[in-house]
Amino acid sequence: MNVTPSLSLALLASLSATALRAEPDPRWLGHDRERPMAVAVTPATPGTQDQPGRPPSDATVLFDGRDASAWVAMDGGPLRWAVKDGALECVAGGRDIRTLQAFGDCQLHIEWLVPVQPDKSGQNRGNSGVFFGMGRYEVQVLDSYQAPTYADGAAGSVYNQYPPLVNASLPPGQWQTYDIIWTAPRFDASGALVSKARLTVLHNGVIVQNDVELTGPTQWVSRPPYTAHPERLPISLQDHDHPVRFRNIWVRELGGHRHKAFTLPDALLASYAGEYGSRGRAEGKVRVLPHGLLGVTVGGVELVMHAASTTHFYALTTDVQIQFSGEGRKLAVSVGEDFSRAMRWERISP
Repeated sequence: MNVTPSLSLALLASLSATALRAEPDPRWLGHDRERPMAVAVTPATPGTQDQPGRPPSDATVLFDGRDASAWVAMDGGPLRWAVKDGALECVAGGRDIRTLQAFGDCQLHIEWLVPVQPDKSGQNRGNSGVFFGMGRYEVQVLDSYQAPTYADGAAGSVYNQYPPLVNASLPPGQWQTYDIIWTAPRFDASGALVSKARLTVLHNGVIVQNDVELTGPTQWVSRPPYTAHPERLPISLQDHDHPVRFRNIWVRELGGHRHKAFTLPDALLASYAGEYGSRGRAEGKVRVLPHGLLGVTVGGVELVMHAASTTHFYALTTDVQIQFSGEGRKLAVSVGEDFSRAMRWERISP
């Protein structure tokens, strides 16, 4: 039995909020022969209960059945989940986990299996969740096969906001799939909400969420408002004290970003904080900001810097990039990626 339906990537992309609201590019005439063709991508292949499928050729693979290095604890520490029989399994005391890489608008594919627990019921039956925005926005994972619970907490729900349109659940003990189109919320420079988050979810090939607009973060009982955060943040999986398993996890970014983005451990970011300069004179300052960002003051202007790797950071508003070396004791500041003419400083304090 196929668990990854033969659903084209073009169809999935057409379901995204971006595609639904797209306008023709005014730079090109209709049927313009000079307009570049789309990049060719080898599509994903369907899987079976015994064997996961193959990701598309342009996907970032987050778990292939063996390598779990893309995942860390929520604080950036070591992963405490088990890699077992080709699956990433939540274990007792494993706590929530997240990707090291951060993602904005994206297409996520993930396969999951809940255990057979006939003595359990409701929310205590194979409970987990797939989160976007560093634990803020949840698509519920649950055994909902002939297992009643509250509607907006069932499998395929946007937790506490939208029940699934239909119940597409398979029996527990079988592999199931989510194909999710995520559109991140946008905030302006003052932190005001510009556009809300949106989700489309296919559960086992069936649309269960059709471009729904989220009211804010998803939480039990309450519905808190949006608070400003970066567009790109890690994807996370929930530890709800149930041995839920995941496999064949891959993602395709839809934003066309120049750089990858990572959310690094707080301890690593803190090791870069301090004043930098040359000949004992302070010329720049680095401080830790929320959401895994650094604030770097250059020429009296503070720039918000995003991590492209553990040592390389870039700004979104201007093409300033920085590179740490010498275990954080040295800092190079460059316009663009060519560091041959970079300003080079050493840390003065602390």
